[in-house]
Amino acid sequence: MPIVTVQMLEGRSDEQKKALVEEVTDAVTNTTGARKEAVTVVIEEMAKNHYAIGGKRLSD
Repeated sequence: MPIVTVQMLEGRSDEQKKALVEEVTDAVTNTTGARKEAVTVVIEEMAKNHYAIGGKRLSD
């Protein structure tokens, strides 16, 4: 039962997230042989003010 977590900044459309889940699921099934029904994909969205690189928040 593979579980994949995708962390990304918020702002993608529902269509983009749907396509991402489908593509990730296909990649996991193709590389591991897991059944599609056994693959779980979790999307964790972050606000730009909750994410920083080099000491600076992306919202600043």
